[in-house]
Amino acid sequence: MFKNQPKGLFALALANTGERFGYYTMLAVFALFLRANFGLSAGAAGAIYSTFLAFVYFLPLIGGIIADKIGYGKCVTIGIIIMFLGYVLLAIPMGGNEYGSTAVAMTGMIGALVLISFGTGLFKGNLQVMVGNLYDDPKYADRRDAAFSLFYMAINIGAMFAPTAAVKIMAWAQESLGVSVNDSYHFAFAVACASLVLSIAIYYACRPWFKHVENTAKQAAASGQKVEELSPEQTKKRIVALCLVYAVVIFFWMAFHQNGLTLTYFADKFVNPIITGTQTMAFNIWNLVLVAIGVYGLFGIFGEGSAKSKSVWGVVTAAVIGILAIQYAHHPAEMHISAPIFQQFNPFYVVALTPVSMAIFGALAKRGKEPSAPRKIAYGMLVAAVAYAVMAFCSVGLLTPNAQEAALEAGESPLMVNANVLIGTYLVLTFGELLLSPMGISFVSKVAPPKYKGMMMGGWFVATALGNFLVSVGGFLWGNLPLWLVWSVFIGVCLIAAIFMFAMMGKLEDATK
Repeated sequence: MFKNQPKGLFALALANTGERFGYYTMLAVFALFLRANFGLSAGAAGAIYSTFLAFVYFLPLIGGIIADKIGYGKCVTIGIIIMFLGYVLLAIPMGGNEYGSTAVAMTGMIGALVLISFGTGLFKGNLQVMVGNLYDDPKYADRRDAAFSLFYMAINIGAMFAPTAAVKIMAWAQESLGVSVNDSYHFAFAVACASLVLSIAIYYACRPWFKHVENTAKQAAASGQKVEELSPEQTKKRIVALCLVYAVVIFFWMAFHQNGLTLTYFADKFVNPIITGTQTMAFNIWNLVLVAIGVYGLFGIFGEGSAKSKSVWGVVTAAVIGILAIQYAHHPAEMHISAPIFQQFNPFYVVALTPVSMAIFGALAKRGKEPSAPRKIAYGMLVAAVAYAVMAFCSVGLLTPNAQEAALEAGESPLMVNANVLIGTYLVLTFGELLLSPMGISFVSKVAPPKYKGMMMGGWFVATALGNFLVSVGGFLWGNLPLWLVWSVFIGVCLIAAIFMFAMMGKLEDATK
């Protein structure tokens, strides 16, 4: 799985892991921070949340256009510095309690979001262009899809620890420093500052491994590197195919990023916060890490490799099983969980299931039956629809969100669901994500005309931005509508997008030839 990949892949993936860890730590508590510190309604908080996400993913288009002129590496460096300044501003308490007025705090928060989103626009897409450029080398060309699966897995290693980091640092600030709950959110935001320092350190320490892919096509041609030449007709054909994919991606992210909005609201008000027995093991991040290591250990034992490496993986796997057995014997009888902690499951599933996904598609490839990237994307939309079907089924009989909140405030005990409902939903949703996101990015890096790589990768993120903006639909549906109806909206959106994708399949697959 990790063999025969260029060293630059691992360096760029690790640099991105640090940045994503900080970003997702901030995002895990951001919607709750808005409601707690500014007294916003679910809809208003959702509008700010989704607008921020929209800019985070829209601005890579501008960043890509700039990078196509001045170079990808230069934009990555500038972007991470701007992001750092934004997180510093967000980490400073300015209002809500004894630190100042709400107006000052709101202004500072909006300024921080502007810096973070613009910095991300310069950083995010251009780093992925550089990853794709590594595979323009014929020596590595057939490993592009696998590379982006590994890159995507690395992103989620950072994201997996983020919710726990946010919850733990907030609890530490409240208990050890005596700060209020509202002000403790700023400590979670400060984690992002530290993670960006680590990210830029990794980038420059390992830069010799990938420095040759920092340049634009024009700069590469000037330095004597071979650059693919396309006719105007070929260029148009590829751009049209990419735009069709972008149209579908909008609706996937609209549904998927409910994990930070309505699914978090659901976790906060409809999931029983008291868990008991073995279920408590799932909410210990280190147990999840051990399970992920165990999955890789099994692939190391039964996959390709020398007898020595198999023995090493055997020892690792045995150690994992032993530690988990000890954890099982000493797990707490009861645990209280908070809503943001559920966001650790999606990245955990990505990390643990990536080798499974790669093994399945690797086996299909050997038989000549591996689906094309566009077909995988269409399947991903269908799987996402199934995830929301699970939510709709499990929400039948529950109160509406407003009625539930009123009942809780009145001291009543309304019907709640087991935490396994969300754990299972995130599992299904992650299957869809693994089919769509890494494969989509790989498709863009392969099909994008060389002169417009930055802009086309930015186009992928613009589609994501539009989807993120539409996330707010969930916030406005949240209130008086039955929950099963709220989730059914996302079922319908995913099914319509999948049908459109299958209808356009011939044109999309033709663009990859």
